Amino acid sequence: MSAPTQGGDPAGARPDNLALWEAHAGWWQEHFTAGADPEYTEQILPLAATWLDGATRVLEVGTGEGQLAREAVRAGAAFVVGADLTQAQIAEAVRRGGGPVYLRASADGLPVADATFDAVVVCLVFEHVDDTEAALAEVARVLAPGGRFVFFLNHPLLQTPGSGWIDDQILDPPEQYWRIGPYLVEQAVVEEVEPGVHIRFVHRPLSRYVNALARLGLVIEHMEEPAPPPGFLARAPEYVDAATIPRLLLLVARKLAP
Repeated sequence: MSAPTQGGDPAGARPDNLALWEAHAGWWQEHFTAGADPEYTEQILPLAATWLDGATRVLEVGTGEGQLAREAVRAGAAFVVGADLTQAQIAEAVRRGGGPVYLRASADGLPVADATFDAVVVCLVFEHVDDTEAALAEVARVLAPGGRFVFFLNHPLLQTPGSGWIDDQILDPPEQYWRIGPYLVEQAVVEEVEPGVHIRFVHRPLSRYVNALARLGLVIEHMEEPAPPPGFLARAPEYVDAATIPRLLLLVARKLAP
């Protein structure tokens, strides 16, 4: 999960998004999987298990090394597929095993038959996808009528590029507040998330996602904006004063019957 965006370079003529993820797959695996990241262990994985409960055929789009796909297996799904465009992630997912089947595919071109799955989960992926409408259309296509879409995003409003905690000691009295960046401006930035690690993020207003879901017959049934979990705050003391600002947004939608 990305840190609050404090800047970054406009995308422009930047390295290909796939090339960036191939180059930094090991960074992701080291810092965000296998219990390394409290936002996953304390928040994302439990939420995924809750909303995938009862699903028997699950697809994870943008599976990375497969930790949510494996969670779907643990939640009781009999058939789980993880799809990711990054070869380095798929290779690691296969190495770690755990029950899912893995395939290399883009979010906007899934080699899967219509109405195959009764649940699709996507976690912190659409921030890196250029054609959100095409990718959401693929989710709707592969979901069976009545199927559930479990959709995790970095919060599109509160984690907008340029957002962050401000401790303004110039004002008298001093003020502390959460600054929101240019929310309505759709933009892609290549952000240095730590020294030498560059990841491309695409910001869109929440309305882009909600309206696309509605057009595709995916009706939102549930929404969560959870506070940052204790383990994250323990590791990021600079965020403690902003603990009322959610980093994560979860939308759960149901595919309407034709």
